[in-house]
Amino acid sequence: MTILDKIRQWHKDRKITINGSSNGQFLKLVEEVGELSSALAKNNKKEVIDAVGDIVVVLVALSELEGFSLEEAIEVAYNEIKDRKGVLLKNGVFVKE
Repeated sequence: MTILDKIRQWHKDRKITINGSSNGQFLKLVEEVGELSSALAKNNKKEVIDAVGDIVVVLVALSELEGFSLEEAIEVAYNEIKDRKGVLLKNGVFVKE
């Protein structure tokens, strides 16, 4: 059982992906992204790790509620970017051509 499978089971056990809603998970995602922003601003690596993990947990639930897996979404995104060209700016942002 992978960690994502364990997360899916955790969601099922708590009925998040049975009785929950995509809108509710989106609000939770925004909350977690805010926590990530705060952790980055404080340069707190422990909180950054926790926030990134929390974001993944929420994205697993959101994707399941929408009828696909997080792995499927990642594969679609990767296939879209795999041949993308662009430049990395001085601020660390990649800008596609």
